[in-house]
Amino acid sequence: MPTAAPLLQVDQLDIAFETRQETVPAVKGISFEIRKGEAVAIVGESGSGKTVTALSLMQLLPRGEVQISGSAMFNSPGLGRIDLLKLLEKQLPQVRGQEISIIFQDPSSSLNPVISCGKQVAEALLIHLPISKKEAYSRTLALFELVKLPEPEKIFRRFPHELSGGQKQRIMIAMAMACEPSLLIADEPTTALDVTVQAGILQLLNELRLRKEMALLFISHDLGVVAEIADRILVMYQGHIVEEGTVTQIFTNPQHPYTKALLACRPTLHTQGNVLPTLLDFSPGEFQNRFQENDAETESPQKAVEKTQKVKQDQDFSREKEIAGEPILQVQDIHVKFTRGRLFFWQQKEVVKAVNGISFEVFPGETLGIVGESGCGKTTLGRALLRLIEPTLGKVVFNRKDWFDLPAEELRKSRKDFQMIFQNPLASLNPMMKIGAAIMEPMQVHGVLHTQQERRHRTFELLETVHLLPEHFHRYPHEFSGGQLQRICIARALALEPTCIICDEIVSSLDVSVQAQILNLLNRLKRDFNLTLLFITHDLSLARFMSDRLLVMDKGRIVEQGPAHQIFASPQQPYTKALLQAVPAGELKDILAAQEKRKAYKASIEQ
Repeated sequence: MPTAAPLLQVDQLDIAFETRQETVPAVKGISFEIRKGEAVAIVGESGSGKTVTALSLMQLLPRGEVQISGSAMFNSPGLGRIDLLKLLEKQLPQVRGQEISIIFQDPSSSLNPVISCGKQVAEALLIHLPISKKEAYSRTLALFELVKLPEPEKIFRRFPHELSGGQKQRIMIAMAMACEPSLLIADEPTTALDVTVQAGILQLLNELRLRKEMALLFISHDLGVVAEIADRILVMYQGHIVEEGTVTQIFTNPQHPYTKALLACRPTLHTQGNVLPTLLDFSPGEFQNRFQENDAETESPQKAVEKTQKVKQDQDFSREKEIAGEPILQVQDIHVKFTRGRLFFWQQKEVVKAVNGISFEVFPGETLGIVGESGCGKTTLGRALLRLIEPTLGKVVFNRKDWFDLPAEELRKSRKDFQMIFQNPLASLNPMMKIGAAIMEPMQVHGVLHTQQERRHRTFELLETVHLLPEHFHRYPHEFSGGQLQRICIARALALEPTCIICDEIVSSLDVSVQAQILNLLNRLKRDFNLTLLFITHDLSLARFMSDRLLVMDKGRIVEQGPAHQIFASPQQPYTKALLQAVPAGELKDILAAQEKRKAYKASIEQ
């Protein structure tokens, strides 16, 4: 890397939030630097302080509610060497968006839903640059081409809800790159994206960084992702930087137990068995307080480790299952069509085939993985099986009942045995209802148990089953972390003692260690309750770990299906091969290959 002065030098940064009861420290005296053209990744779980650090650099934290000390010296082309933490209000517009840009984690909440995507990018150009609307339009189309969006003119006129998650993230990148900033902050830009879209976004950020000689601060909870893009890695835990080094050093010789845990908790395409390691397996004493506060583990550290080891021994059985007997679920030629509205009355309505003639069977006690990119129809298929979306055509037989011939009342009763856990747990729960009542509600609707006292007792048992505490019964959803909320939704699904559960992207946006806990919990519950699972995901590593059999979907159709080990070992279809190749392996050979690829690309630009 260049030996010139750092573009950004952060020294002894402290951040604390003030509440009515206390002052809560979020970042505790961290120091780091970024040089021109360098990619630095900050890795850690939710609550580690990585996003708060990035927001403080742009003064995006709420004024009056936060205490910030330390310095963040930035070599600004327009203002000279400045401390970002002490900028005046009138200086901020010159720095924000123009010299430092940020890509937020959720593009849906960052884009205005009532303004077309093109106008939003053009607006950023008009605010910061002395150009006309016509020039802004032309430059916006050029930016859309730069971030490899198809048909830029059409994308310019479309609204955010008409685009996929990957396309919206590319809109955000185009907006961030509009004024060619010196430093780009990317805050979890690939979380919950498909592996192929994620690979495209990472490659795009790499190319833009090298082409524009731009510094990149990349924030993520997944070490496998940052291996593809970073030069150096900072590992954060509870507001501290606990380890720092090059990508090669971190992956080949991690020093801190937390770093080792992050590497081990992440499932890969080669992960075998039914139990993933968790933080407690690496340093139970150090991480026990965190588990008690955030994840409600009530066992002692030693007991937790012994239990994990015992479960691993108990569950050390082959994934190969004898598929015999009568299937619990039969799906025959399912079609789901949507009609997209028209902007003008003379336009024809567009018919979208979300699910296009899908057939398969699921046998009792197995986990069927359904994988594919966003828009392939996997979530629509899951909802159609439960008739949450009415299929256009086809047949679903569950427990020997044809669900499409059932009258409404009998369908409602039959759903007791066929449940669904949705992707967003916070949106699945009533914010005004305490979680105890939320878990009891399905039991009341379906007449499970006879009295409220029995249901209450059953709810406490379910909370214990998913490793939550009895006092959580009286709390509201906003008082829980993402992992805890997902456990609550699992408990609610189990309340009716179903035989089959659809899990729709239930860990896609969770930290890797929390993912490991949820996946281990699902496998344990599957064994204890003899559950049949339909595991919908875009992450092939998760599908490899969870699934007995696999369906690969593309454009509403099944392009490949079979035993999971067989598909991963020897994929037959080009689409499946492309999905597997896009998974960030995080292995040394892949890291070295990515570094060589970056060097070759940079050399080609310089020539």
